[in-house]
Amino acid sequence: MEKIDVWRWICDPPCSDEDSVSKLSLCNSDSSSNFICLGAEKLNVGSEAFVTLSVCFVDKPIWVSDTCPLHSDKPFLLPLVVQLLQQIVVRAPTTHFVTTPLRVRPETVERFMETHSSDSFSGFFNLIFLMHLFWLCAFDAAPEIGLLYFRCILANNLDRFACEPAPPVLRNFCLAAGTDVELAIVRTMGYILAKWMVLMSVEVGLPSLPSKNLGVSYSTESHGLWILRCYSPVSSLRCVRSWGQKRQFPALEEALLKYTLAHQQLEAIIQLEYSVEINDHFIKVRARVDNIRIHVVKLGFNNGTEQEAFCDEMKYIPSRVRVWIGPEAGAEYIGGLSLSRSSMETESYLEMYKMLKGSSRYGKSKTPKVKSMISMTTRSKVREWRWDDNVEGNCAVFDAILHDTITGVEMTKFRPQTGLELDSRIKAPAFGKSKGLILSGGQEVVWRLSKEMEGSILKWRIGGEIYLSYLHCGNNFPYFETRCVILSDEVDVPIV
Repeated sequence: MEKIDVWRWICDPPCSDEDSVSKLSLCNSDSSSNFICLGAEKLNVGSEAFVTLSVCFVDKPIWVSDTCPLHSDKPFLLPLVVQLLQQIVVRAPTTHFVTTPLRVRPETVERFMETHSSDSFSGFFNLIFLMHLFWLCAFDAAPEIGLLYFRCILANNLDRFACEPAPPVLRNFCLAAGTDVELAIVRTMGYILAKWMVLMSVEVGLPSLPSKNLGVSYSTESHGLWILRCYSPVSSLRCVRSWGQKRQFPALEEALLKYTLAHQQLEAIIQLEYSVEINDHFIKVRARVDNIRIHVVKLGFNNGTEQEAFCDEMKYIPSRVRVWIGPEAGAEYIGGLSLSRSSMETESYLEMYKMLKGSSRYGKSKTPKVKSMISMTTRSKVREWRWDDNVEGNCAVFDAILHDTITGVEMTKFRPQTGLELDSRIKAPAFGKSKGLILSGGQEVVWRLSKEMEGSILKWRIGGEIYLSYLHCGNNFPYFETRCVILSDEVDVPIV
């Protein structure tokens, strides 16, 4: 089947001016008796017209929308869009910190819809319709309907979830709706993709994943900050290094490991503080690393069970973060670039202690006998995270790498010999309890621009490489792997 375009069908339904019912087939199974369809019932009340949508399996409705006016001074089908978004965020994977139900504000959605044309809004609506339909199949329908959703609907619309970088309409909605609603949307996307990848591992004949990164990433300029965000299921990232085999585990442990690792999502925010300084003969653009926050969240629902607590220990950890920032490629207005740190700055030191122990005794003679012993203790302290600054053309590159504190080897290249050795490596205080990472590096770069660029709006490239590693601790079954995602986008820099 082709991709579904529900928005275009709703805007131009094959309905007459009379009361009527139209149906759009969403998918058909191999057996013609099983199908999912979308219905639109039009009702005229006096001079006003209303429409009600419904999702049906065969001829049994599993969801009915609120009634929406077809002619209104507000955006077309605003109540329907608000209803879909509200039902998505209410059922989205949450954290322990959500104590009250999340609410989508209709006035926010209204302002958002007013600033986008019907054609540009079409892709966003189709995406949220797919997410809403997933929750219907998961919570309100029989298992065979859910399987039909994956095989016939999601299989033909997977590239709608490959939003890297995100389309402007999705980016604008995330910025307008706020972080809480944004997390609910992107975690729903991640949860759907996690289920898809689990299904791919047990069923043949399903289409492979798109070549682009799955999930959402976008950049923005706000309040003196350049911000790059990324939300992507970890199991969809490219595996760059592995050691050991999952199939070496007992069957139950292997199944639990695969399921747990599949339901994890990378949530990364890279923030750089910037400023523009205009001098008499040149312009300075300054950027400083403000905050890098890397978290791997569980895509699931917190039930507080012992099994859930055990699965929390099976989590990827950040092992390398590489950030680059600079003007657009081929920019001829750059006169020079300066980094703030010297490569000679050391990030380790050696401490040496000497201790003198002595004792005296007289024995048979009156002359005391003195016995002494000198012991020396050496202690070295090495930072787990080391910064490396570099330049590529007009781009500054900031590289934070996690190292093994015993051997000094990068964790992305680490190869353990035993599970116990692996266990000793990850107990260093390089992460918080949630195994997330927060870096406030303070690394800085300054570009000097020609004076002629004053008053213009320039494009600046911002990107990153994020590496995540999984280290399985066990006496008999050590396992290690590293996955990587590459991000790239542009931000506006007003030279004023």
